[in-house]
Amino acid sequence: MLWMLLSVFFASAMLVSLRFVHMLQLSSYQTPGYRKWLRENGADVYRAMAPLAVGALLAAIFENEYMAIAAAASMLLALVLQPRKKAKKPLVFTGRVVRLLAAHALLLAALCIAAYFLWLAPFLWLGPRVPIALLCLSMFASAQILMVANWITMPLQKLINGFYLRDAQNKLAAVPNLLVIGVTGSYGKTSAKVFLHKLLSSRYNVLMTPESYNTPMGVVRAIREGLEPSHQLFVCEMGARHVGDIAELCRIVRPSHGLITSIGPQHLETFGSLENIINTKFELIDALPPEGIAFLADGNEHIHQRPISRRTVRYALRDDTGLDYRVTDISADRRGSRFTVTTRDGESREFLTPVLGRHQVENIAGAIAVAHTLGISLAKLALPVMGLENPPHRLRLIRGGGLTVIDDAFNANPAGARAALDTLAMFSGAKILVTPGMVELGERQNELNREFGRDAASVCDYVALVGVKQTLPIAEGLLEEGYPEARWRAFDTLGQAMDWVRGLDAEDKVVLLENDLPDNY
Repeated sequence: MLWMLLSVFFASAMLVSLRFVHMLQLSSYQTPGYRKWLRENGADVYRAMAPLAVGALLAAIFENEYMAIAAAASMLLALVLQPRKKAKKPLVFTGRVVRLLAAHALLLAALCIAAYFLWLAPFLWLGPRVPIALLCLSMFASAQILMVANWITMPLQKLINGFYLRDAQNKLAAVPNLLVIGVTGSYGKTSAKVFLHKLLSSRYNVLMTPESYNTPMGVVRAIREGLEPSHQLFVCEMGARHVGDIAELCRIVRPSHGLITSIGPQHLETFGSLENIINTKFELIDALPPEGIAFLADGNEHIHQRPISRRTVRYALRDDTGLDYRVTDISADRRGSRFTVTTRDGESREFLTPVLGRHQVENIAGAIAVAHTLGISLAKLALPVMGLENPPHRLRLIRGGGLTVIDDAFNANPAGARAALDTLAMFSGAKILVTPGMVELGERQNELNREFGRDAASVCDYVALVGVKQTLPIAEGLLEEGYPEARWRAFDTLGQAMDWVRGLDAEDKVVLLENDLPDNY
């Protein structure tokens, strides 16, 4: 009975711990973010472990072999049958995750062995109740035990990361004429990177960091797996959640030029202040060599107001002859966007693109500015601009099922949410917003979501909120503007919200899907 119970406990605890490892991975293996998730989801955590506790306690109380078998069966059955929400970003079994699970398993095994010897100890007159209590206690501390496992594996992880880093730097050194273009910003950096890669590839052999590989090890992986001696340019997306993150990336890739797409209140919880965000983004510009060029979205107030002591190329969506590249005559419909780019010396060209959104037009303008500065004429850029498309979940147009859907589900931020509403406003038909709101905005989160609700009230015919508690500030913003209560609803799930949208008595529905909260929210 003893070994069976210990084995079932171990297997069940490891099964439950997969969720903890998933959340730790989504928190970039950073303890503060993981602790925050535990604080906010403690009830769900302990509910997941309840079957183990019930089974263990039953076995302890009755001290019966058959009861132990029943307890084991109940534990495993409850865990297997427990409903699981499909993860938006599933757990990826990287080498680090495997090492983390191994360390966690060793710690749990040590507890099981301790329970075994306590059970056999002749001086414990309580029999199996003490070791069973130990197992219950350690089980409820499984989420915290994972943090210990993360700490234990950290030295080995640093050694492995160091090896990968040196290998990536050796590959970079083997391509001495490689031009590295760093791309950062509070939002828009992934889109700008994709657009820039497309435009530059019309003339050069270009490598870019794939998907959202914008952390040190993500960039290192992109270099090790993708860089070839034939590459001429490397477009490197640079993400940040803490002061110094961009500087660390710059030490790895040594950028030749830098593009800053935007600066705003993104990841305030980890940065602490807007000033820290501004300084961190400009770490890219500070790291450029003397001949390096800073490409700056001058329409952003935090970029416009920042004094720069090196060569800059500035672009914006306004008719200002002081700009190096100015964008005018912007229009959009269901086919995409049309706009005109004029250079400082007066050269002008109209562009057509299927990409939607004024802020995406600004990102395209940044890519045009870089490509034109690097020797590609505006005339030769017209065709690749026409072939651009919005990256997945960034104002991508989807038609089907009687709906026109503007999919902008990737990590909404205040400026991006406002731009998405502006895009929705350009469409005819019933304008419908479906959103769970914005997160990672620190102390201003409620205020900015309330403002989002007020903005939505002036554009949308209907609003479906996903998450009753999470979206309360948006609802308050709607009501502050006198938005009719019959035209908005709050739902527990996205599926329920979309069912409501499909059932609305309206023709020619245009649905904006704004943001999709990650699994650790």
